Amino acid sequence: MTQGKLLVGNKATGSPSDGEAMVTPAPPSYEEATAGSSSPCYSDAEMLTEFSWDDKNIRRIFIRKVYAILMIQLLVTLAVVALFTFCEPVKDYIQSNPGWYWASYVVFFVTYLILSCYSAPRRHFPWNLILLVIFTCALSYMTGMLSSFYDTKSVVMCLGITAMVCLVVTVFSFQTKIDVTSCGGMLFIFCMVMFLSGLILALVLPYHYVPWLDAVYAVLGAILFTMFLAFDTQLLMGNKRYAMSPEEYVFATLSIYLDIIYIFSFFLQIFGSKRE
Repeated sequence: MTQGKLLVGNKATGSPSDGEAMVTPAPPSYEEATAGSSSPCYSDAEMLTEFSWDDKNIRRIFIRKVYAILMIQLLVTLAVVALFTFCEPVKDYIQSNPGWYWASYVVFFVTYLILSCYSAPRRHFPWNLILLVIFTCALSYMTGMLSSFYDTKSVVMCLGITAMVCLVVTVFSFQTKIDVTSCGGMLFIFCMVMFLSGLILALVLPYHYVPWLDAVYAVLGAILFTMFLAFDTQLLMGNKRYAMSPEEYVFATLSIYLDIIYIFSFFLQIFGSKRE
């Protein structure tokens, strides 16, 4: 009777027989466990990708790299704006030679198209940084020339307002639970409305200047690019619905830098007083 119980017990515990060893199945990986619950991504897999909390360290390095390049860009632009605003000979020269402005605009537009539309130039060192330097110099010249037509106090005030707004938007984007990256369609529609309105104003205002209409357009433009700044910042962070690929540090820097410059330009249009 005792031997029978032992045999039954051995069968119940599944003891190995004929020299076979028991193999414990390996636990599923993180990707397998979360395969059915991952967030959607843009169809453009080269630029935007799904975010996984496994790459926190990569994302942290990516954010530091973007903000380091961005600070250099802003310092260059600030130096050019200060030179064109405070130095009278330089200011007189650039205002009397508008051809340099249009040349810088062409350079800005061409480099922007190359960096935005083609992934190869913006991902390969050192061409990506060379194009970014050219883009920064061209846009800095345009911003400095625009600032030279305004009073010095107005330029300094708008610089301070822009810095405060960008700081608030950046802190908000890092702390809030609101997912701004899911509002891309709304921002695109807003942008197209502003673009078409700008074309109409460009045709109407040269013949009959309407101050309040110009001010309303500037306010809407400042709101639009403030929203774009929050959108691009959250794409950079990577913990929302959509995320910027860590390989796209040049495009991320370009986007945030362009948002800040446009915010400053619209604030200058709203609060700035032109020189007599």
